[in-house]
Amino acid sequence: MSDPVEPVGDDGTEDDATGNDATGSTRTGDAAVLDDLFATIESRRAELPEGSYTASLFTHEKGENAVLEKLGEEATETILAAKDDDDEALTAESADLVYHLLVLLAMKDLDVSDLRAELRDRF
Repeated sequence: MSDPVEPVGDDGTEDDATGNDATGSTRTGDAAVLDDLFATIESRRAELPEGSYTASLFTHEKGENAVLEKLGEEATETILAAKDDDDEALTAESADLVYHLLVLLAMKDLDVSDLRAELRDRF
């Protein structure tokens, strides 16, 4: 079973008419979704709002080991969804996997630009 991924604005506030979300980020389409998600992760890390799943991952209560376990769990669920040819589940599990990877990167003081640079260097 998957944990919910907290999207930008998941703190209960609505995006305003300008496209600015609760974190002040301006969405520029699908290309910015990873940046927006990472900004939300960093915001939850800094503010540690009560009741936030993301914030709980940055506490000693859960911490790095919990994130590493979730990465393994989500990787397994992604593989199983792919083997079952379940596109909907594959997409959902892949999103959970990427989300937990971004949380881990934040924990290690890395970010999406570090990931992009590594990928760019490989291709």
